[in-house]
Amino acid sequence: MRIELGRMATDLVIHKGGCHCKRVRYSVRAPANVVVWECNCSNCAMRRNIHFIVPQSDFELDPASEEFLTLYTFGTHTAKHLFCKVCGVTSYYIPRSNPDGVGVTLNCIDPGTITHVEKRTYDGKNWDSAYSQSEISSFSKLS
Repeated sequence: MRIELGRMATDLVIHKGGCHCKRVRYSVRAPANVVVWECNCSNCAMRRNIHFIVPQSDFELDPASEEFLTLYTFGTHTAKHLFCKVCGVTSYYIPRSNPDGVGVTLNCIDPGTITHVEKRTYDGKNWDSAYSQSEISSFSKLS
């Protein structure tokens, strides 16, 4: 499968990932070369969250994982921070910037399928102005 990102056509691969104890597992279709976001909002900064964003249709949670997830929200309650009840790791979440997508924690992807990482910053402390000045919302759209 190929998608258009900007002016580049990119092949999608299947990445597998999950939490530390492996009770939460998922598959995600995304390029091998990913654009990751480092956010400085209060939650992301504390947990050093660096993630890439995909459309929800490109993310598949292993159904057996659901019983091990718990939800945390704050502020606008738009972002859905899901973490493992056993090990506490947030291996993915629904970002406020992309409620139609999934933010996948880069360091929770199994080794071997990511070939290149482009890191961008997101000023979550100044969320409203950062959102309007960035193209982050486009990362959860299908091309």
